[in-house]
Order: sequence, then structure tokens, then C-alpha cells
Amino acid sequence: MEPPEKITVGELVLKRWEPEWAELATAAVRESLPELKRFLPWAKDSYDTAATHAFIATSTEEWAKGTTFNYAIFDTGGDLVGAIGLMSRMGPGVLEIGYWTRTRYAGRGYMTAAVEKLAQVALALPGIDRVAIRHDASNAASAAVATKAGFTEVDRIDREPEAPGETGTDIIRERRG
Repeated sequence: MEPPEKITVGELVLKRWEPEWAELATAAVRESLPELKRFLPWAKDSYDTAATHAFIATSTEEWAKGTTFNYAIFDTGGDLVGAIGLMSRMGPGVLEIGYWTRTRYAGRGYMTAAVEKLAQVALALPGIDRVAIRHDASNAASAAVATKAGFTEVDRIDREPEAPGETGTDIIRERRG
């Protein structure tokens, strides 16, 4: 089970992460920190290029193991729009989609398009019958993307908040093949 390394979605291209994009990714994360750090525990004021290199190295290892498939999202001009990935951490038959959008690209429908396409790709993989998105109840932007991309709420799970904007209630949304 392995999705393609490159996926075209209209004006966007999802590409498997490459080390040479580390500085570009670090700049995108740093400029988007006010939004990202509310819901993503790894998004800290201290985020730097070393953190991006570590993420890309881990992404490469996990891709090889078949457990996580992370992509950079670029527009047609080559600018980094955000990131998206498929993770097997929810168990057999399901892949979870995680994502973040660079602040200047938020609200343009890019992430919804990327999620819709990646869900289609995931559901076409052998043994996958559902795709899930898990987000905190207070993360309205992630909820909107999931809903627009055809995901339906199936569960709520209480947990300890890990980032300042979190309530500690995760909403699980799914889309089935």
C-alpha cells in the first residue's frame, strides 16, 4: 500500500517531502505560527530549520515503513501552500488525514481541494475502506475543511489538551469508499 509521490489537484501539486524544501517550509510555518500554535503542539515560537529537517527525515522513514505519507502542497507558482498527510495510526482499514495551511493561503479552498483528492487516493488503496479527520472541537477551520470535503462526524473523544487553543474534545469525521 503506497500512494503516489506526486498528486495534481487543479492549481495545486502535492509532493512527497524533500530535504531541499526545509528552509521554505520553515518560513511558511514561522509566518503561520499565530494560527498553527493554537492547535498543533509542534508549532512553537522556537520552530526552526532543524525542526523541519527532523520532520522531513521522519517523514522519509515513515513513508518507507508504510505508516505515514506526508506531502508538501505547492501552488502552480511553486509557493508552499501548506502540508497534508495520510497516517495509519487509527488502525486497519482506515487512513487519517492531517493538514495545515499557510496563513496567506487560508480561505481559498486549497486545503478542501487537497483533502478531497487525497481522500480519493486513500480510498483507492488496497484494504482502505474509510478515511478520517480528527480535529479539536474549537478548530473551526479544520472542521470547515472536513465538512466541505464530505466528511461526516462519527465520534467525539475527550483527551488532555496539548495546545493552547484546544478544548480537549476531538471530533472524528469520516468518509467511506
